[in-house]
Amino acid sequence: MANEKLSQEKAYRIMLKGYPDVLDMKQMCKILSISLKTGYGLIQENKIECLKVGRAYKIPKPFLLSYLRIGPSRESE
Repeated sequence: MANEKLSQEKAYRIMLKGYPDVLDMKQMCKILSISLKTGYGLIQENKIECLKVGRAYKIPKPFLLSYLRIGPSRESE
């Protein structure tokens, strides 16, 4: 069971339960247990894809899961 790969659907239900489908920076940083400065760094380095709405960054859950390498990645499409 330890080697079982976590599917994106399971991650939605287990890991990200209680969070909206589109996260803001504070929510993303809380999930990853990192500082806002580190979160902005990951965005600026294009390690986590995001949407920019006005001055705010929005991170859809699938983008965060891709960063965590859970489920399908954009490169495999």
